[in-house]
Amino acid sequence: MKPNSVPDSTAMSSILEAAVRDMHLTIYMDDLRAFELFASELKKWNRKINLTALTTGEEIAIKHIVDSLVFAGKVRDGECVLDIGSGAGFPAIPTKITRPEVFVVSIDAVEKKILFQRHVARLLGLHGFEALHVRAERLPEIYPRRFDVITSRAFSSLKQFVALAAPLLSEKGRLVAMKGPAACGEMQAAEEGLRKLGFEISDIYSYGLPLNMGNRNLITIIPREAA
Repeated sequence: MKPNSVPDSTAMSSILEAAVRDMHLTIYMDDLRAFELFASELKKWNRKINLTALTTGEEIAIKHIVDSLVFAGKVRDGECVLDIGSGAGFPAIPTKITRPEVFVVSIDAVEKKILFQRHVARLLGLHGFEALHVRAERLPEIYPRRFDVITSRAFSSLKQFVALAAPLLSEKGRLVAMKGPAACGEMQAAEEGLRKLGFEISDIYSYGLPLNMGNRNLITIIPREAA
C-alpha cells in the first residue's frame, strides 16, 4: 500500500480500508463511518486541547485505529475489557465500535481526554462503554476482579502495568500490553518482576503497521497458576 496524498477529509476511508486489507482484518461500512466521525472529532478537539501528537489522517487511521483493531481482534464475545491510560480512547473506542457486545471501561488520569471520549461515545451511541476520570490505583474500589481483558498502550513498564491491573483481573483473565519495537528488551528486564507478582508472559504477537509506520507487539500476560 502506497501513501495516500489525498486531503485528510476525503482520505480517511480509503486509507483505513486499504490498511485493514493489508492487516487481514475486517471492517464493516457502519464501522467505517463511525471511525470517520471519531477521527474528525479527534482532529477538531486536538486543535484546542492536546489529545494526541498524531494529526494527519494517515497517522490516525494507522497508528491509532488499525493498531487498536489488532487488539480488538484478540477480544472474545461477552468479555469485559479495561483500557488503562487510554488517552484519546485507543484502543477502547475502536474495540467498542467493532465489538459492540463487549463491555468496555476506559480510564485516564487526564480529565480532558475522558471528556473527549464521552463526547465521542454520545455521538456514536455507544452502549456498554464507560469513560472514567480516575487513576488505576483507585479502580479496585469500583471494579474488583471484574475484567477478563486488561490492556494498556505504551502506558507504563510491564511490571507497573501488571501491578496496577492485577487487583482488577477476573479469575481466568489476561493482560494484553500493547508495546512498540523495544518490547523484547523490556520483556527480558521485566521477567523476574512479573514472576514475583505471580504472572508470566504467555504469548507475543508481533506485527508491522502498513505504510512502514512502525512495528508493534501484543504481549499477553497471565497469572502463573493459569499457565
